[in-house]
Amino acid sequence: MEFRSFDAGYIENLRAGDLATQEHFVGYFTELLHLKLRSRLQSPQAIEDVRQETFARVFSTLRRENALRQPDRFGAFVNTVCNNVLLEHYRSSSRSQSLDEEGSPEPQATGADVVSMIASTQLSSKVREILLDLPVRDRSLLKAVFLDERDREEICREFGVDREYLRVLLHRAKQDFKVEYLKRMNLGTTTH
Repeated sequence: MEFRSFDAGYIENLRAGDLATQEHFVGYFTELLHLKLRSRLQSPQAIEDVRQETFARVFSTLRRENALRQPDRFGAFVNTVCNNVLLEHYRSSSRSQSLDEEGSPEPQATGADVVSMIASTQLSSKVREILLDLPVRDRSLLKAVFLDERDREEICREFGVDREYLRVLLHRAKQDFKVEYLKRMNLGTTTH
């Protein structure tokens, strides 16, 4: 693997959404993060989750003005973000493992009652409202993946991206949806 140095132009291209720069970033850091995470995490899914969360946080930080004052330290910044995500993953895993180790059986599922059905209908309505307010690309992507359950390769062709970048786009769209969902659920208001 050839290591790369970074400069202000590269960071600005990332911030501006330059597709070639974003694809390079994803490819370059995917390889580095996989090297790091393979020795620390057991499951491929956990590795992928940490990698995607790292990328989402890096992109989120880059959206803020003057967020990265030393572009030549960008590699170290990504590594630090990954370390933080990894620590959060460890904490989260240890909490869920301790609950699983109690040995208590899973509670039996019961049939849906009227209150559950009404809540489900209200939730579906809220999800549809939020989807309509998202940018067209995010809405189309979320619909294609989660509602229509289309083949990922087909979606990549439609959006003109590779699978790695599709994951980044999907992660961003889910984050935007989550932010809007939490905002609406906490405030209890809608824009319609």
